Amino acid sequence: MAELSSKERILRVLQRQEPDRVPHFEWLVDRQVREAILPGCTDHNEFAVRVGQDAVIVDPNFRNTPLPGDRYLSEWGYVAQKTQEEHGIEVESPIRSLADFERYTPPDPHAPGRYDAVEQALATYGDRYAVIVHLNDVFSIPRSLMGMEHLLMAVAADPELVQALVEMSVDVNLAMAKEVARRGAQFVYTGDDLAWNKGPLMSPRHFRTLLYPGLRRVMQGFKELGLYVIKHTDGNLWSIIDMIVDSGIDCLDPIDPVAGMDLAEVKERFGQRIALKGNVDCASLMTYGTPDETVAATRLALSQGMPGGGFILSSSNSIHSGVKPENYLALVRTVHAFGHY
Repeated sequence: MAELSSKERILRVLQRQEPDRVPHFEWLVDRQVREAILPGCTDHNEFAVRVGQDAVIVDPNFRNTPLPGDRYLSEWGYVAQKTQEEHGIEVESPIRSLADFERYTPPDPHAPGRYDAVEQALATYGDRYAVIVHLNDVFSIPRSLMGMEHLLMAVAADPELVQALVEMSVDVNLAMAKEVARRGAQFVYTGDDLAWNKGPLMSPRHFRTLLYPGLRRVMQGFKELGLYVIKHTDGNLWSIIDMIVDSGIDCLDPIDPVAGMDLAEVKERFGQRIALKGNVDCASLMTYGTPDETVAATRLALSQGMPGGGFILSSSNSIHSGVKPENYLALVRTVHAFGHY
């Protein structure tokens, strides 16, 4: 097969076909890892291209107002604390009750400048690389607006509020999806984690009642716009994975090995319906292990995921600040060396 462009390679995977080589990209490579590998390369997407990834990731532009104590106020109305990673943690949230929700106004999906970064990424990389726009589906925005503890309590105590937040999240993200599709984007991913290592963040019954209808609506809306959708969620998904697949996604990420998600089993059960992305352990192996161990884990993931196509090789989440740079380089070199069809 003739060598494909990175964009063509990912298109074939999302259509569950064999490309020339298994593609690779990460949602995030932390600045400390980037600096160790390519000193002075401060731009995430420039780094991705130079290190050999097949996609660049871009977010719509949302305003963050600095606050004292390394905190900031998001345009969504929550306060986040900066961390050593490249993302903050929500520490104050604006909604506790249905009355709070009824007074709340989300950011305008059509605000001037909202898609400046998307437009720039498409213009710079869109011919050869998959430009993947980060949106949300049904959980991250409600979690940010209520805080995790209050949201999970509301699942039992105030399901009407949870449903209202889910519907708002779906509406806003479908409006943003229309905007990015109009600008020429073909790929989106949603980063809403639905589980932890032992299972989903709520019972499968509550998931089916409160989240699944919105998940189907947002995924079907993305598809109606002609967008390919990669759904990210860490954790043990076995009790809800059928619903996630049935929602209409094109690809599931990251098939979390630490949470007991076996790539070979997921491939066997769902590989005819969706593509898969993952799943080299970044929580333990790439943080504490050796390059040789990373090579072995990468080759195992290739052997399990690549037969028949429909597979993207990546870490089991992202390349966070604790990942050893030499281990990430070992992953990249291995997929380029051994990922050919």
